Amino acid sequence: MVVHLALSKLDERNLCNVSINSYITNLTSSYTNKSNEPTIVSSSVIMFVLAGLFFSLNLFSGISDVSAILDPKVRLFLSSALSLFLPVMSYLFSEAKNARYTTSSSSTAGAAVSDLSLTAGLILTWMLLVELLRKKVDEIRMRGYSSTIQRAGRVVWLGSLVFFNIKSAGRKAVFSILWILCAVKVAQRIAFTEVGKRSYAHGKNASVLTSYMAQMLEHEEHQEHLQAVQDGNELLKRCKYIVMGERKLVKKATADGYEFNEITPYNSIITVGKVWELAETGGEHTILEIQRLKRICLSFALFKLLRRRFEHMPATTDEEARDCRKLILNGLYGQRRAADALFQVMNDEVNFLSEYYHSVIPVVFASPFFLIANYFLLPIVVTILCLMSIILCANGDVGYAFTSLGTDNYTLRSGVSDIVLCLLAKAAHSNAPAFFSLVDLAITVFLFIIFFYEEIWEFVVFLLSNWFMVSVLCNYRAKSYWPQSPTFGRAFRRLLWLRSKMSHASLRIKQFSMLNLRWPNFLPLFSPLSLAIRTEGVPNSLKQSIMDCLVEHDRHPNTPLTKGMYALDKHNISQQPLRDACMSDSVAEVILTWHVATSILEVKKCPPPSEKEVVASRRVAIKLSKYCAYLVAFHPELLPDNKEKAENVFDAMKTELKGMLGCGVYFLSSKRARVDKMLKTIVVENNKQEATPREREIEVETPSHSAVEQGKTETAGQSGQNKVVLNGAKLGKLLMDEVGPEIVWKVLADVWTELILYAAPSNDEERVKGHEEVLVQGGEFITVLWALTTHIGVTRPPPMTTEQSTPGA
Repeated sequence: MVVHLALSKLDERNLCNVSINSYITNLTSSYTNKSNEPTIVSSSVIMFVLAGLFFSLNLFSGISDVSAILDPKVRLFLSSALSLFLPVMSYLFSEAKNARYTTSSSSTAGAAVSDLSLTAGLILTWMLLVELLRKKVDEIRMRGYSSTIQRAGRVVWLGSLVFFNIKSAGRKAVFSILWILCAVKVAQRIAFTEVGKRSYAHGKNASVLTSYMAQMLEHEEHQEHLQAVQDGNELLKRCKYIVMGERKLVKKATADGYEFNEITPYNSIITVGKVWELAETGGEHTILEIQRLKRICLSFALFKLLRRRFEHMPATTDEEARDCRKLILNGLYGQRRAADALFQVMNDEVNFLSEYYHSVIPVVFASPFFLIANYFLLPIVVTILCLMSIILCANGDVGYAFTSLGTDNYTLRSGVSDIVLCLLAKAAHSNAPAFFSLVDLAITVFLFIIFFYEEIWEFVVFLLSNWFMVSVLCNYRAKSYWPQSPTFGRAFRRLLWLRSKMSHASLRIKQFSMLNLRWPNFLPLFSPLSLAIRTEGVPNSLKQSIMDCLVEHDRHPNTPLTKGMYALDKHNISQQPLRDACMSDSVAEVILTWHVATSILEVKKCPPPSEKEVVASRRVAIKLSKYCAYLVAFHPELLPDNKEKAENVFDAMKTELKGMLGCGVYFLSSKRARVDKMLKTIVVENNKQEATPREREIEVETPSHSAVEQGKTETAGQSGQNKVVLNGAKLGKLLMDEVGPEIVWKVLADVWTELILYAAPSNDEERVKGHEEVLVQGGEFITVLWALTTHIGVTRPPPMTTEQSTPGA
């Protein structure tokens, strides 16, 4: 109502002069002509939706995090929409062009030149702007040109529409500027690909570091061995892992690798040790930021080492794993037990991997030189090209070229504000064509605003990225005159201040409970299931629990990782049903069995947490339980099981859960009601199975144990697949009744910690490919653990044979 009153006060006679009225008549003609109305209405609807999507995407990605990657679901949706955009809009452009509305142009020549209608010109403007915004969806790849070739083809097509359909010099110049911007974006992508492929720091880096690590470790063997006990900071100062400077490192290529130049304290080859020698001066805030930057440089060096697994290079050698284990466990983790700092290093490493393979912003090339070349010199070159294009469109007549920009483009001459006010005045008097034309004009302005916002935000993300900070710190270390420069000092402090004000990626963990399953089996897995997922921060107690387990296994290298058996032995748990729950050859089955048991204890709050240590153990057990359940449901390819086997276990659990609970409880009940129903089912089944008073022990059946006891001919997986929920409920009841309330959560926390560490390490190509595919989502928590266990050489024992896995064999 308020808006309507405000619009009604606009005086159309005062706001719309003769020239504006003439222009608006041409602008609204497509809506007054019924034969052409479907064309422009369809175009407006498509552009309105796309503009809204781009605005929302930029707004929420901008305020949430400094990130150079785009959510894969958003990218998939936008890529699908944009793949249809060009052919549909090309058809609508052809329809509008054939309508042959003309604009009065070249008034200085005194003649009306037949040109594109305003409607066709508007559609062409939208097509060019959307092509400029398309880079938000396209990843910067340094392998292959498929997407770049497709984009180049689109730009060529748009160029043909501009230069073969627009006649007046001024209009052609304006459209040619937009087209030049599109062409420059394509040329940038081609340059990124070429530079990346040929660079020792990018495309060739994996093979360079493979040779370097082998020669570096071989050279270390001929030197004095490091002292058995050494300060962690000293270990990091002696670390020779490469951070930057591969171009100066490589001397020449050889038949079996590369020959390298010597690393000296004075050359520009930057190692982790050189970075760690930097003095930490300034205020407390500056010192903390510099410490974080040092750890980011370590993450960057480790990221380069881990990249070899995705580039199909040889696996990490035992010597390298031993050296890296000493650096991480004794150096970074050390006596201070800095689990939080260690996991931040590993999380930053995974973020480097994610942005290297899936970035939509050129952060991979971040350096002071690239900053000047791409964001300062390139705009100057583009400006020169645009000026040349304006002159060429006027056949070399410089005076006429710049005069025609105003005479042939009424919007530039009169100003957008006057046209908008006139359209508002007409729309206020129930002029529907004026209202729709106002919407079209708003969409165009909106797309221009989004484009400029996108360019500014790209610059901000680039400037505040970890990549740029690593480059700045390495250049500071390599160039002797930078530390003495007051200009650099001021700029560096401003960067640190800006980074402290922005949010940074923190380690997150997905949470999903199997006892919340309630969707029909015929629905797709991802649609209702994803609504039940929560993402939470990883508590320090969980990080500490994982590091304690890794350090314990490092101290006892002959003790292999198990699916929880070692944790039970540590707490002197001898009940056979509890041990049998860890014996299945299927990790997914072990996870779901223990998940059901943990969920029962969580719901029953048994025992109630009182001491601080018990509260921490309870938090660790619950979070790891729900995360492992999430992996079984959503990412079985990251688990040691065959993917199909894990999916079959999950499907069988859904069927069993529905059969145990009944339809009413399955679809309508709360989690507590489900747990109560499970416990009642156990009591009923136990009463049926009781043959003598002595047989009171609750037995948790595993596939192999069931096959031996019952003498069935089916395989172990088939016999136990339909008993996961029942076994889990029995296990939960046994934990409540038989394990002391003061240690039950500690037992569960240790079991889950060992179980997640058992599932994390892997060298087979299928698991590595799975981790590479989830990088587009920013990586998973298990990817962080996989990176850590890969670096320090933690391996999973080979699978047991049937005879070994059978109790009493």
